[in-house]
Amino acid sequence: NLDGAGTVWTASAHIITAIIGSGVLSLAWGIAQLGWIAGPATLLLFSSITYYTSRLLSDCYRHHSTGKRNYTYMEAVNAYLGRRMEWACGIVQCVMLCGATIGYAITASISMVAIRKSDCLHKRGHAASCKFSTNLYLVGMGVAEVVVSQIPNFHKLAWLSVLAAIMSFLYASIGLGLAVARVASGTWVYKFSSTRSAMLLVHALEANGMDKIWRMCTAIGDMAFACSYSAILIEIQDTLRSTPAENKVMKKASGVAVSVSTVFYLLCGCFGYAAFGNRAPGNMLSASGFYEPFWLIDLANVCIVIHLVGAFQVTAQPVFMRFEAWASNKWPDSEFVTKEYRIRLPAAIFGGKSAPAGFTVNPLRLVGRTALVTAATVVAMAVPFFNDVLALLGAVSYWPLTVYFPVEMHIAQSKLIRRSSGGGGRRRPPANWIGLQLLNLVCLVVAIAAACGAIRGLSHSLLAYKPFMFEQ
Repeated sequence: NLDGAGTVWTASAHIITAIIGSGVLSLAWGIAQLGWIAGPATLLLFSSITYYTSRLLSDCYRHHSTGKRNYTYMEAVNAYLGRRMEWACGIVQCVMLCGATIGYAITASISMVAIRKSDCLHKRGHAASCKFSTNLYLVGMGVAEVVVSQIPNFHKLAWLSVLAAIMSFLYASIGLGLAVARVASGTWVYKFSSTRSAMLLVHALEANGMDKIWRMCTAIGDMAFACSYSAILIEIQDTLRSTPAENKVMKKASGVAVSVSTVFYLLCGCFGYAAFGNRAPGNMLSASGFYEPFWLIDLANVCIVIHLVGAFQVTAQPVFMRFEAWASNKWPDSEFVTKEYRIRLPAAIFGGKSAPAGFTVNPLRLVGRTALVTAATVVAMAVPFFNDVLALLGAVSYWPLTVYFPVEMHIAQSKLIRRSSGGGGRRRPPANWIGLQLLNLVCLVVAIAAACGAIRGLSHSLLAYKPFMFEQ
């Protein structure tokens, strides 16, 4: 944070870029599994929990007594909970961040295929068979991410986050507008009626009882993933100016970002469900959702791709930096690890005028970041299953990173320990400690259920499709 220049608006843009990504596209499907009451209520519950725990986490950026900065989520966990918990946090955080990059790559490739498929259906008719492999598009996404990943510092990606946030608003607005237009035209699938009053409680697609339960669990995992950003909150907070206080600015940024994303989520999810009914697609803007106007759907998918290029970097940069910091500590004298080589562009490119200063290349950054992006791309090619991958990521990451660690750090920071109360030497925990632990327990149970649903969905998908042979 030697030259941190972030504000509440750049921090909000970073958060919105991380939140409004793959998740918004699956919400119509998710609400179709849970119904008109349980669906929006679940989404509001996850958003509220995320905002509450993000406020707790924001207070952990600086140590409450020494004022020392914790530059990463892991450093904050180490400062309050010790080395062992830091390692546990690091494993979960890396799994979540790497998994998120895989999810973003899958979503971007689906959107690129959707553009081609939309044009095919427009020319040949909506009943035509237009199926295309996502592999070529995943390779293209990987190449683009390798190039962008060479930007050395996270705080220099503010412009990319702002662009990505604009794209997210644009495609979410297009999806919302198309759903509203379908509802307003009277051609929508689901309509309120007394004979469908059960839809107002809990409902899933027409399936047997166990399938409904598993799909509901997967939908909960999708919603948890859609509301997750705690894994990079400390890293985003580290980009802020030191005045005003970073925790106050971050709380405002979290409030802005969570409020905006929740409103978009509710509108997109509810109108998407109203437009498609029980057969809402897993990805609302894929070619299995809307067909016309095809040019507008193509524009929305282009925006998704641009947004996810940025979201990929926002989630991948903490992994890059952690790996490079570890390598620098282990091999401090290695030129491969530490030396920067300046690449100057030839003046002929600029018409003989003086060339710009060029850019720097570090061998470790070039090789390490390329390898990590390549690994994410290969995994995405092997298991490009949108809803189940998102649900598994949400289940694995939401409870530990969004709930458990922030709550436990808050308890340690506030010295909210089980203290003596009443006579007779009996010990009774304070009410707020009980409330926080109940929150922990409930979120853990929900996460386990969501993980079970996602794993079942992935196993069924892998039985139906061969790895690297999936067509959308």
